[in-house]
Amino acid sequence: MTAIDPPSAPVRFPDQEPTVSSAVAEALAGRTRHLFGLMGNGNAHLISHLTRAGFPFTSARHESATVTMADAYHRATGEIAAATTTYGAGFTNTYTALAEARMARIPLVLVVGDAPTTGLRPFDVDQPGAAAAVGVATLTAGPGNAAAITHRAFDLALRTFQPVVLAIPYDLGNLPLTDPEDLGPLPDKPAHLATTVELDEVAAVLRAADRPLILGGRGVLLSGAAAALKELGDRLGAMFMTSVMAANLFDSEWDLGVAGGFTRTHRLEPARTADVVLVAGASLNAFQTRYGTLFSPGTRIIRIDNEPATEHPLVTDYIRADLPAFLAELLEKVPGADSADTWRARVPEVAGPDFRSAAPNEDPAEFGADGRLNPRAVVSVLDRILPRERSVVMDGGHFIGWAPMYLSVPDPRAMVLVGTAFQSIGLGFGSAAGVSAARPDRTTVLFSGDGGGLMGLADFETFLRATRRGVVVVLNDSAYGAELHQYASKGLHDQAMLIDEVDFSAIGRALGADGAKATSLADLAVLEDWLATHDDGVFVLDVAISQKIVAEFMSASLDAGKRL
Repeated sequence: MTAIDPPSAPVRFPDQEPTVSSAVAEALAGRTRHLFGLMGNGNAHLISHLTRAGFPFTSARHESATVTMADAYHRATGEIAAATTTYGAGFTNTYTALAEARMARIPLVLVVGDAPTTGLRPFDVDQPGAAAAVGVATLTAGPGNAAAITHRAFDLALRTFQPVVLAIPYDLGNLPLTDPEDLGPLPDKPAHLATTVELDEVAAVLRAADRPLILGGRGVLLSGAAAALKELGDRLGAMFMTSVMAANLFDSEWDLGVAGGFTRTHRLEPARTADVVLVAGASLNAFQTRYGTLFSPGTRIIRIDNEPATEHPLVTDYIRADLPAFLAELLEKVPGADSADTWRARVPEVAGPDFRSAAPNEDPAEFGADGRLNPRAVVSVLDRILPRERSVVMDGGHFIGWAPMYLSVPDPRAMVLVGTAFQSIGLGFGSAAGVSAARPDRTTVLFSGDGGGLMGLADFETFLRATRRGVVVVLNDSAYGAELHQYASKGLHDQAMLIDEVDFSAIGRALGADGAKATSLADLAVLEDWLATHDDGVFVLDVAISQKIVAEFMSASLDAGKRL
């Protein structure tokens, strides 16, 4: 993995009488390397303190993007990030993005203006109550705790892997500081350790497995346990799979790819023949299990995680344990197997070039039944054209079915999907801008649908401004594809599901980017030529894709609905 730039030198703030806003600003500058925001009455002083001191700041054009930029920044780097908006409408405009960050378990701090302590004004809302409704805690800064409560907000976000709102009441922001209050330490986070009996049983099951498979999720990435888990799989001669947010976690030729709705069809067969599956740091949600069909009935599924146990119809054994500690002890109990007698030795084709090719063997045709491009064929070609050192960012929508299937990424933090936890669309341009700020050393590649692209259009310009080198690929079916395939197929009238054809490449050119419309695979050569001749800038590729082709994850969902 290419390292990100080292932390910059401490920001020097001008000497002045400290206020609540300046104290929050200075504490924030010591905890994160970038602020994403949009200025208004409630946060103007905070932002001014930071930008005057030269602290990195990216302005959004819509408040929703302030949070999605910070969210994506964390996903791309693993570092905590911060966002800021004003009170009232500024705060409520972040609500969908804030709910997404909470459901996706993203640690970030959102600094907002808030109503004065004297009470709500006609244009104020109960912001702490609104945040609490989506499970987000609010801390309030004042003259006696401004710096300490800012550090507490960052500590709490990191401790819980959740967003935290830090509010500055309107009548307190410019008050001078008073004697600091003692907040006391946060309680220690308990460490969960497996028992000897649990370790011995898991080790015995793995040693006896004929076809073991290891599925690693984002929890493995966050805990730094990937190397140990890969070592375990190599000792067992196991196959690997990952969640989508841990794509390429193992960097192994024995990786079957993303588990669930994004699994390539030819890789489903070996997954379904596994007799033991060890799941580490993954929720094993319905999508990851392909709605219960990824593994065969009777497969023993062991899940290891540091979260509280929850009922799961497929999990046969659940162990709550800290992953690095658990794997360190497990490795002592699992010696290396004879490589000639493992599952890998019996299926060498899994590591072969044909099996690992990005060619769309599910459906290689260039066009769908309506004469528009087959998105499988398009994304497969783009895997070859796009630079290897890339960050792939996706908005939500039906179109997400193809990029995780056919595009490779250099490491797990290079596959960023913001919106899927909350099933939202329209967060793509803001997310991609956050990734560009986080990883300017890579080409940022945003995949969007036309529905989500139009919804988030305000921050198209933000992405162009924040991106050194980028590509926007709009898989444009002139429809809300998910609704079309779920409901028009059942006889519902499709008028509200269709979108008049929009050429996003023309919009991009109007905003200063380069771009072209693609209606055939040959048209993709324009992007290839641009990448060969441009080290900087953004290219917008609008691809007219078929309305008749259904993504595999959608088909699995529809089939699951029929079984209920």
